[in-house]
Amino acid sequence: MSSDAIITLSGLGKKYRIRHHARQAEYATLRELIGNKVRSLFVRSSTAAKGARPAAQEDFWALKDVSCEIRRGEVVGIIGRNGAGKSTLLKILSRITEPSEGRVRLKGRVASLLEVGTGFHAELTGRENIFLNGAILGMSRREIHRKFDEIVAFSEVEKFLDTPVKRYSSGMYVRLAFAVAAHLEPEILIVDEVLAVGDAQFQKKCLGKLQDVAGKDGRTVLFVSHNMLAIRNLCSRGLFLKSGTLRFDGKMEAAIEAYLGEEQASTGEVSWAKAAAPPGDEAMRLLAVRVRSEGQITSSVYIDRAVEIEIDYETLVADLFATVSIHLNIMGACAFVGGPPSFIHPRGAHRAVCTIPASLLNNGAYHVSVFLITNVTHLRVIERDVITFSVEEKDRVEYLGEVIGAVRPKLEWAAQPLPNPAQS
Repeated sequence: MSSDAIITLSGLGKKYRIRHHARQAEYATLRELIGNKVRSLFVRSSTAAKGARPAAQEDFWALKDVSCEIRRGEVVGIIGRNGAGKSTLLKILSRITEPSEGRVRLKGRVASLLEVGTGFHAELTGRENIFLNGAILGMSRREIHRKFDEIVAFSEVEKFLDTPVKRYSSGMYVRLAFAVAAHLEPEILIVDEVLAVGDAQFQKKCLGKLQDVAGKDGRTVLFVSHNMLAIRNLCSRGLFLKSGTLRFDGKMEAAIEAYLGEEQASTGEVSWAKAAAPPGDEAMRLLAVRVRSEGQITSSVYIDRAVEIEIDYETLVADLFATVSIHLNIMGACAFVGGPPSFIHPRGAHRAVCTIPASLLNNGAYHVSVFLITNVTHLRVIERDVITFSVEEKDRVEYLGEVIGAVRPKLEWAAQPLPNPAQS
């Protein structure tokens, strides 16, 4: 272990035990539920007497054999798809959960912002929660008093400082929680995707504060985000997690390339049609997402070909006023947001198709996030980075440099010589 290492992970692993039970009928009478409950008691006691095995169990490793060192003053971005183990790692570093194997060594105080309102008491006011959360982070009352005005000014909730935080919006929660965590001078600051709750102006303000904390104060920052543009601008080093294992540890730009490179191996289709629990709720479910070009499902599209994004979904109630929407991103920059107008759906399966014209998207890897929306503004399902496809060129003869941006439309140009001013 190097002398300037502030975080050391050695063979870190976290295991969860998952029980599998037979799926109950979607609807059952009270009499059936009571009968099944009583029956299960007798079955359990009889199987125990016979020495029979309990319900099927499966060991799931959220993290497996993760080892690395993080030095004082580093700003480290942690990237990977949903379920890669990012949040589990942060919870272990924040001492919220214990590892199943391996060791963690931390030098200094840790402040973490993992979920909206973490460490807050809903019945207490904003003012009282500043002191409560500061005490949880190990700060003395004198330290909190010294930073109090800065915290309030940064959070922009002064008007509601003496209001119970249970009446705060999610954005106000995040403002106050981030302000406390960032201003109480921890040696290690851990920030999860929670900043996505705030508005764009506050997100920019938070990123600026993180840069100050790391650059001017020399503190260590761990930052998890799906916004590749923000994480690339803020972080110098990247950890890429996939299926609970550390797949890459190095410069942030190279980590992003490794992440996007692996995601490009997608077949061009993701389906939950046969899954026991597809993404969704009691009103809508997401069934499949596909990328097509020239009628074929693909994960790689030529730049001069149109792209179709298909979304299959199911409405489980009749006459549901709903729609779907997508976010199309490249390296954190948004190329497109939107979907068809809402309409009244009959119960059953539906398909929405978005056609992107040829010669519009830039070359690179694009990530598609899917939203199912009811009642105009109610987001039912948000599946981020659900599928990835790459846009490529066959031949490039006109320009040899890199073209920056999310789109690169082919526009009409005309060029002609002008009259010589000396002859006019």
